[in-house]
Amino acid sequence: MQDLYGGTSKGDILIVDDTPDNLRLLSAMLTHQGFAVRKALNGQRALFSAKTDPPDLILLDIKMPEMSGYQVCRQLKEDPKTCEVPIIFISALDDALDKVQAFAVGGIDYITKPFQEAEVLARIENQLRIQRLQRQLVQQNAELARSNRDLEQFAYVVSHDLQQPLQSITGFVRLLQLKYKDDLGDMAHEYLNRIHKAGDRMQRLIQDLLTYAQMGHEQPTMQALDGDRLLGQVTENLQAAIAQHQVILQSDPLPKVLGNEIQLIQLFQNLLSNGIKFVCPGTQPHIRISVEPQGDRWLFGIHDNGVGIAPHNLNKIFDIFQRTESAHQYPGTGIGLATCKKIVENHQGNLWVTSQIDVGTTFYFTLGRSH
Repeated sequence: MQDLYGGTSKGDILIVDDTPDNLRLLSAMLTHQGFAVRKALNGQRALFSAKTDPPDLILLDIKMPEMSGYQVCRQLKEDPKTCEVPIIFISALDDALDKVQAFAVGGIDYITKPFQEAEVLARIENQLRIQRLQRQLVQQNAELARSNRDLEQFAYVVSHDLQQPLQSITGFVRLLQLKYKDDLGDMAHEYLNRIHKAGDRMQRLIQDLLTYAQMGHEQPTMQALDGDRLLGQVTENLQAAIAQHQVILQSDPLPKVLGNEIQLIQLFQNLLSNGIKFVCPGTQPHIRISVEPQGDRWLFGIHDNGVGIAPHNLNKIFDIFQRTESAHQYPGTGIGLATCKKIVENHQGNLWVTSQIDVGTTFYFTLGRSH
C-alpha cells in the first residue's frame, strides 16, 4: 500500500473522533507503526474523506456532536463505494447494548476506551489481514471464472472443429467396407470395424463435450414449462432404449417449472439414461420420478434400482471425465453428470445424489416454480 507521499505503508487508516487529544494520540501511535493516517473531527468530514478516497480501515468514535458514529457507519454501509471498508468502533461506552448496536449498523469490531496500544494494533492488523485475504479470494475467484470461460470456449471450438475430420474418417472406413468387402480378408475387416467403433466412441465424446461447453456458453432463456410435456418429449427420445430394456417408468404428476426447455430435456434424459444403463445384470430397470414442494422451488427425485455408487465416489461423479470403478463396465464418456450439474446450476438449483450398492441410486435436484 502506498501512503500520500508515494512510499509504502501497512495500511490507510481514517480516525474519526471529536476529541483532538484522542486524534493526536491514535495518529502518533499508528504512524509510528507504519500506517498512513487520516483524521476527521466530526461525522461530515469523515464521510467526505471516506467517500472521496476510501481508506483501508476506519476507527470510529460513537459519541460525537451533530452526527453519531452509528449514523456515520450506517451511511458508509449504504454507499457502494464505502460499504466494504471495515469499521472498528472505539468508544468509552461500555454497555452491552451499545456494542450490539455498533455491530448491528455494520461495525466489525469494538474497542473500549481507555484502550491499550497493543490491543488496538492487534485488532487493526487482524482486520486488515482479513480484508487482504478477502480481496485475494475475490481476485482468485474472478481469475477462476475467467479460466473456466476460456476453457469452455476452447472445448466448444475444439469439439466443433473435430467433428468434420472425424466424420471423414468414419465415412471413408464405411466406404472401404462397402466397396472392397469382397477383396479384404477377415483381419482387414476386423481392423476396419475397430476403427469404426473407435470413431463412434470419439463422436459421442465430442458431442457430449460440445453439449457440456454449450451449457456455459451463454445464459439460457427461461420460460414456464409443463413438466409432464417435458417428460413426454424425453420418453419419446428414449423410446428405443426403454423398449429394448423393458423399462418400468413411473412418475408423479409433474408441475410447471421455470426453465430452459432444451436444457431441462437434456437433464431428465441424462438422468433417466443413467437409470436404464446402470442396471444390475439380469434385472429389469425400474425408474420412478418423484416431486414435492420445497419452499419456493420443486424438489425432483429420479430413483432407480441400479448397481449403485460406492460412498467414496459420491463426491466425484459430477466432475467432468470422472467415472467410477463399476461404471467402466458400461458405455459412456464421463461427461453426462457434469452436464447435469451445470444445467441445474444454470437454473440456480442444487443437484445431489444418494445411493446404495446393488440397491439403487437417487438423483435429487431443485428447480424454480412457475408462477
